[in-house]
Amino acid sequence: MTYPRQPSAYLNDDHDAFRAAVAAFVAREMRPHAQEWETAGVFPRDLYVRAAQAELLGLRYEPQWGGSGLDYFATVVLCEELAKCDSIGTAVGLMAQSEFALSAIADEASDELKAAYLAPAIRGELIGAIGVSEPGAGSDVASIATWARRDGDEYVISGQKTFISNGTRADFLTLAVRTGKPGPHGISLVVFPTDTPGFSVGRRLDKLGARASDTGELFFDNCRIPAANLVGEEGWGFRYILSHFAGERLVIAAFAVGAMEHLITIGLDYARTRRAFGRALWDFQAWRHRFAQMTTRLEATRLLTYQAADLLNRRDPAAEVAVSMAKLAAAEAAQFVAAEVLQLHGGFGQMEESPVPRYYRDVAGFSVGAGTSEIMRELIARALDRAREKS
Repeated sequence: MTYPRQPSAYLNDDHDAFRAAVAAFVAREMRPHAQEWETAGVFPRDLYVRAAQAELLGLRYEPQWGGSGLDYFATVVLCEELAKCDSIGTAVGLMAQSEFALSAIADEASDELKAAYLAPAIRGELIGAIGVSEPGAGSDVASIATWARRDGDEYVISGQKTFISNGTRADFLTLAVRTGKPGPHGISLVVFPTDTPGFSVGRRLDKLGARASDTGELFFDNCRIPAANLVGEEGWGFRYILSHFAGERLVIAAFAVGAMEHLITIGLDYARTRRAFGRALWDFQAWRHRFAQMTTRLEATRLLTYQAADLLNRRDPAAEVAVSMAKLAAAEAAQFVAAEVLQLHGGFGQMEESPVPRYYRDVAGFSVGAGTSEIMRELIARALDRAREKS
């Protein structure tokens, strides 16, 4: 069946046409291979090229560099549909490049860096990753320790990163490094080519979910890169990271919305065909009401997510807290829906050939990536403090 999505005042006919195009790409190029890619722990590199040919990469970026010049609603629609591919890890791998690794380059980097990295990444020719998390600095970005020392026309970089999506095969990293004193004002962003001598990939991490997204440990041993690879201004990296976290969090919220819609659709199809005690599961009031609750949480989350996208489009300062609310609500709602649909499937829900247990594992990561749910709550609470101080 087709999920009866509620009409939205935020979206127009162009967004609807784009949704149909993405859904067709997912059905043709992604979903048939999901089980294979999950088992392999990686999806083929040429999926980036095929996604680029379908104009799914670089949606928000300037046409000058190969982007589509679209708004955040296009990103939301893209992520909702990608999340229905039966492999959240594959969706994460695509967006870890298109949104996470490229956004700071698109907004802050020199034209030379955009030509060398942004444009070919949008074409799917290069794979990028965002290198922020470290063993001692996850949500606490201001504590990163990987350092970059200026030496003439070069930076010399040493340190370690972990939990890096696309990390084991990225051609370049948008890398957070410490160029100055401790704390947030000593952090900068650089574009780091992974063929630089002294760079190495450690373990490919074996994760609970999103298994088709390669995630790795990265090591830097006196690596030298051109000082011209600095993104924006030295010492502004922390500000750039925080400002672009909003886009990452919106992506995760939209993934959650799409995953919930897909799971509810799978669940409804199953409930209407699976019979127990002489009737379909759908005919039991308990399950009908549980579907009503799942659908209500999905649509409430969708509204929060669309509102956040609208505020980001308008560059409204309220976008930060709106995105935090959307991600928090989306992560928790997706975990609720996944658990309900898993329970609905009974023994079949325990079988690896079903996408349902895969989604149950995958959505667990939504409350961790791009800032934990605890960080989202703290950001929302700080907004309440600011409102009280102004009153």
